[in-house]
Amino acid sequence: MGIRFILLVNKQGQTRLAQYYEYLTLEQRRALEGEIVRKCLARTEQQCSFVEHRNYKVVYRRYASLFFLVGVDNDENELAILEFIHLLVETMDRHFGNVCELDIMFHLEKAHFMLEEMVMNGCIVETSKQNILTPIQLMDKAS
Repeated sequence: MGIRFILLVNKQGQTRLAQYYEYLTLEQRRALEGEIVRKCLARTEQQCSFVEHRNYKVVYRRYASLFFLVGVDNDENELAILEFIHLLVETMDRHFGNVCELDIMFHLEKAHFMLEEMVMNGCIVETSKQNILTPIQLMDKAS
């Protein structure tokens, strides 16, 4: 299994979306998120986008006011995960039009649905933006 968790966090450190692919209790999740978010937000833009924390490698990227953090196994390719983050942002941009924190807050179910289309059990299974967005567009038409 490659991806352990995906977090979308604002500049103040508030989690806007969290998806876990391994079991952690609520207390463990809260502690892990707090530690990782403090560590990543404290870094400057001149530092690299990879951080090792506990038994995870955290790959993160800032887009506008949101930080996209992905926790992976230590043997995972960091550049491939950065490319995955970029694909996720491009997919959300295509659906929402320039994605922002409010889009995630008001359409959380759609953001989770996009992630579920892209990642299954910690493995990236879909990289086509069209294939990811087609079911969401069909749901929008039906409602």
